[in-house]
Parts: sequence; C-alpha cells; structure tokens
Amino acid sequence: MTDQRPGAAPSAPEGSATAPSVADGSQSGPATAPPAPEAAGVLVDRGTLRLGLVVGGLVFAVLLGFGLGRVNPSPTGPTAQTAVAGTDHGHPAGTGAHEHGVDADTGASTEVGGLAVGSGGWTLAPLSAGLAAGRAGEFRFQIRDFVGRPVTRFAVVHDKPMHLVVVRRDLTGYQHLHPTMAADGTWSVPLTVPQAGVWRAYADFTVVTDDGAQSARTLGVDLAVPGGYAPRPLPPPARSAAVDGFTVSWSGEPKVGATGPLRFVVRAGGDTPKLERYLGAYGHLVALREGDLGYLHVHPEAGPVEDGVTFQLTVPGPGRYRLFFDFQVAGVVRTAEFTLTAP
Repeated sequence: MTDQRPGAAPSAPEGSATAPSVADGSQSGPATAPPAPEAAGVLVDRGTLRLGLVVGGLVFAVLLGFGLGRVNPSPTGPTAQTAVAGTDHGHPAGTGAHEHGVDADTGASTEVGGLAVGSGGWTLAPLSAGLAAGRAGEFRFQIRDFVGRPVTRFAVVHDKPMHLVVVRRDLTGYQHLHPTMAADGTWSVPLTVPQAGVWRAYADFTVVTDDGAQSARTLGVDLAVPGGYAPRPLPPPARSAAVDGFTVSWSGEPKVGATGPLRFVVRAGGDTPKLERYLGAYGHLVALREGDLGYLHVHPEAGPVEDGVTFQLTVPGPGRYRLFFDFQVAGVVRTAEFTLTAP
C-alpha cells in the first residue's frame, strides 16, 4: 500500500505577493506591510495549519485502515478460535433426547452425517501417514475452517470436545475414541485396526464460532489399510445381543421418516446390573446405514435406568442399519451390536 500522507503546500515564487499574517487570528485594519525579508516563503495562518494537519491525519488513517483491510479481510464464514471451550453442548434448558441432523420442531429427518469430509465451512483434514493392520498406530487430524485455518475452540459434548468413531466399511471393528488436541489444533489418538480393508473415521464435534454460536457437525473420511480384505456379511436382524456375560435387548418399532423410541435393557443372568454414567449419560447409541455408512448419533432420555435406556431415533430412509449401544458397568465400557431393518 502506498503511503499517501498530505504534502506541504508549494512555495510561491520569489517576489510574488503573499497574504498578510495575523498572529492572534484577528484583523483590525487595512492590510499591513509585507513581512520582513528574513521570513521567506509562504506564511500560513496557525488555525489553517492546524486544520490542515487534522484533515491530513484523518485521510491517512482512512487510507491505512483500507490497506490493512485488504491485507486482513474480514471473515465471511466460520473462523478459527484460540481455546477449547469449557461449556457443555448448547441446547435450551429442558431439551430431551435428540439426534443431530433431525429438525427439532417437525421431527423430520435431514441428511445424515459423516458422508462428506467437509460441511458447512468445516473440513476434516487427516495428517497421519498410514495405518497397518494389527499394529499400534496413531491417527492425527485437524478440523479446518473455510480458509484452511485449524480450529481450536469446541464445545464439550458428553464430557468431551471430540468424539471419534472408527469402523470398517463392512460395519465390523467398531471403536468409540476420544482424541486430545494440541495447541495448534491437531487432534491425536492411539488407534489399532485389527484387519486390513477400508475403514471409516467419523469426527463428531461442535465448533464454537467467534460470535459464541455453536455448529454441530459429523465429518467422515476413509482410511485405507493395506492387505487382503474379505468383507463380512452383516448379521441378520436381532432384538438381543450377548457381550461379556451381559444380555442386552431392545424394543421399539422404528419407522422411516418418523421419530420413535428405542429402549435398551441390560441384564446379567436374572439380575439388572447398575448402569453407570459414561461420558455424562447412561448410554450412547450410534447407528450406521449399510451401503453409504450414513451416521446417526442419538442421545438418551433422562429417566430411571432400571427401566432401561431410551433413545429417540428418526430413521432417514429404508435399508439396514447397524446399531452400536455403549454402556458402562463397574467401570468397564462395553458395546452391544444389533442389525435393524427399516422397511
């Protein structure tokens, strides 16, 4: 940017007539004699000089601001932040069970999450070099804004600012992980994938924008793990599943395009074990659609856990879905898996 400071007035030619100088700003008679020879050049009234300096300063400030604005344009979308927010997920008080991607007023299903690497101005950018089947590794990534800057401010949802779900494309090998973030906005988490194939990683998060608004997103990216890949067929639909000595059953009648309850009950033999809070809730449910692996993350209703954990689920379309129900007993988190068919 060119510095355009106001210049000084040009000097009059030698011998030319000049306006009379009035030291006190007043004039009480006819024009006085020309100034003494030693006061060569143009003599400017002090008030005029002060006015010129003020006007020139204002012009310079405007030009400087314009130039800086061109160097650092004002954002027109989401912007990167500088700290992890210590606030919980932003919903009005009294909000019940819900899922992201469903209209809260109509209950109508919107597009499922996790189908794209970018959405709403946010992008999931993997940084890891690669993974090997059966070997301990690390998955590193950033969430970037619309101009490519790493985002570093997220709302805490279910006790964590970032939830990472990893599953193979045949819907086996489900893992629910919680990465940690470095100061530069890089998330990292230990990750071991047991078998070769194409795995899908879902980043489930809520960004806090500059104006304090919250933007919930689920972005997905494929992770290719070299080696022989023999996809497994999806298990048939079932209402119960066994895991580590527990029997988990679910009830409900999901319908396409309608929101309805799914209730999960955990038994240990003939007893009902005491469910513990895991990430702020008595249960978590992730539903993935067979084929495109569309992602639904639902949240439970509050209520007595002896009667089971109830979720409100809207099925976005017909097809088969794999349900992953996380629950905690005696400090250990387990996952019960089911296949659901929506006609």
